[in-house]
Amino acid sequence: MEFGVVLQPNPPASGLVAMMKLAEAAGFGYGWTFDSHVLWQEPFVIYPRILAETSTMIVGPMVTNPGTRDWSVIASMFATLNDEYGNRTICGIGRGDSARRYIGQEPASLDTVASAMTVIKGLAEGREVIHHGQPLRIPWVRGGTLPIWMAAYGPKALRLVGERADGFILQTADPDIARWTFGSVRAAALDAGRDPSSITMCVAAPAYVGADLAHQREQLRWFGGMVGNHVADLVARYGVDGPIPRALTDYIEGRSAYDYAHHGRAGNPSTEFVPDEIVDRFCLLGPAKAHIARLRELAEVGADQFALYLMHDDEENTLEAYGDEIIPALR
Repeated sequence: MEFGVVLQPNPPASGLVAMMKLAEAAGFGYGWTFDSHVLWQEPFVIYPRILAETSTMIVGPMVTNPGTRDWSVIASMFATLNDEYGNRTICGIGRGDSARRYIGQEPASLDTVASAMTVIKGLAEGREVIHHGQPLRIPWVRGGTLPIWMAAYGPKALRLVGERADGFILQTADPDIARWTFGSVRAAALDAGRDPSSITMCVAAPAYVGADLAHQREQLRWFGGMVGNHVADLVARYGVDGPIPRALTDYIEGRSAYDYAHHGRAGNPSTEFVPDEIVDRFCLLGPAKAHIARLRELAEVGADQFALYLMHDDEENTLEAYGDEIIPALR
């Protein structure tokens, strides 16, 4: 199993760069950031510093979206970074939640995401694509590669992952949900004539190593609220008796309004509806041995990478515990 760390681009940028350096030293091979340009700093202007001050870490957004920037701009940014630092970038993409909704826009459609993945990857890898109705190619790209991993929950989105994406990002560490989503992606890949094993499966979730479970739950409850935004969309589309597992949908019954001003932050008042059971299922808590046990279970289901959302009040100790005990046990 490979490991990534997911950080928010909070100011100052030097703090983000320093944490990425610590993460690489601890054994994390991927450095991911949020991409919500108003709530946090613009990540693409920070990526060159991360790449310059690390040696092998692969860097990118978890996740960007096709509505904030023109697709040719996204592709050119990745291609420029790859030319400068040797193909060390990755593009996580989705429909857009906080980045879109916070500025009063709806998430992109799946058709838009599908087209964006084709255009961004093609341009970043030097191929000709059709963009804005005309042929387009970036002429200076030579030997560029850009894996695109798509975040998804619902049946149609999972089918798109299997048909088009290089990797799948599941934002919850629940093994039952991982089993269902991984299976859906693999089935879609087979139907599309693709090798399911060619799609990287990434589980992304918060982790907090320690003994005080009550405190850890309060620090990580925000994640159930973040996932709940996506689940609420699915329930609105498919209903509670639709194809979405009840393990994913039942807990949002008490959800009401969501304030994106507190998005991804401990103490988010919009997440009081999230029960302890969901925090325990969706996140990794407790001592190192509990993390190792959950990660082994996820690996058995098929997870190739665990991307650790590191947003709580004991980040450096959790990073150290992963480097000293957890990553070595999974490798």
